[in-house]
Amino acid sequence: MTNPQWNAVDAYFTETIAPADEALTAALDASAAAGLPEIAVAPNQGKLLHLLALTQGARNILEIGTLGGYSTIWLARALPADGRLITLEYDPAHADVARANLAHAGLDKVVEVRTGAALDTLPRLEAEGAGPFDLVFIDADKVNNPRYVEWALKLSRPGTVIVVDNVVRGGRITTPDPDDPAITGTRELFALVAAEPRLDATAIQTVGTKGYDGLLLARVVR
Repeated sequence: MTNPQWNAVDAYFTETIAPADEALTAALDASAAAGLPEIAVAPNQGKLLHLLALTQGARNILEIGTLGGYSTIWLARALPADGRLITLEYDPAHADVARANLAHAGLDKVVEVRTGAALDTLPRLEAEGAGPFDLVFIDADKVNNPRYVEWALKLSRPGTVIVVDNVVRGGRITTPDPDDPAITGTRELFALVAAEPRLDATAIQTVGTKGYDGLLLARVVR
């Protein structure tokens, strides 16, 4: 459930400290025109990802779940001139929209969009020696979140930051629901992270234009 006041506050934050620009607006417009679901991160959340990547000094970023490339643009803009970002998208149509949006933003030489099931693509990245990644952003199908974090660990180094979006599920995360694979997968994610000695993590709840949700933030400690 959204709240008009949450939306107003998000709009105020965006207008004052995370304003849109032509490339970001165009990415959202092109995604909507192509019929993509309107589930991209909010602008202030995109700015948060950007600042996390800058603070991390990230040179090598992995994103799991591209959609139309909106969050990808925010992340890629934090990279140095010799940095790179690999983003994984299951749906070929979504990947085509993202590639066009990234090219429009002037980031097509920095970002590589790989198409296919991430659990098929991630082993190929490992075989190629694509890691270690400095930051991993996971925003894909929630049932596989535990597996994505396991792969993020394999492709990380001590100090890597892992961000997992949409972990509150409108507050439903507190109640097991065998009929909702997103809840099952997210609860399994928390159990995995809590038991994993290589991760130090927290999670926060958020409200805003995307409703009531939140994210998990973890750091690889060894």
